Amino acid sequence: MSEMKIIREEEMKMLVDSKSALSLAKHPIAHGRTKHIETKFHLLRNQVTKGKLEVKYCSTSELMADILAKPLKADKFKLIREKTGVLSIANMH
Repeated sequence: MSEMKIIREEEMKMLVDSKSALSLAKHPIAHGRTKHIETKFHLLRNQVTKGKLEVKYCSTSELMADILAKPLKADKFKLIREKTGVLSIANMH
């Protein structure tokens, strides 16, 4: 954020749909099953420990980023589109 000249006093919030990832981020324990975790996860966990990032659970059905990351059924796509305030071109006439 500082590289982009964005200064925030409060911690950033990240919503995740994996209870395991949430647990690892909040409780950094050395565990044999975490050896394969990528460097970016360790960076995020470090930010949580420093109090710069808060991770919160969000059910998969509520993740609005899904519209950008994966193919969705039409009803889910329309729901997320409405929540983000994006209008269908057909509705703009």
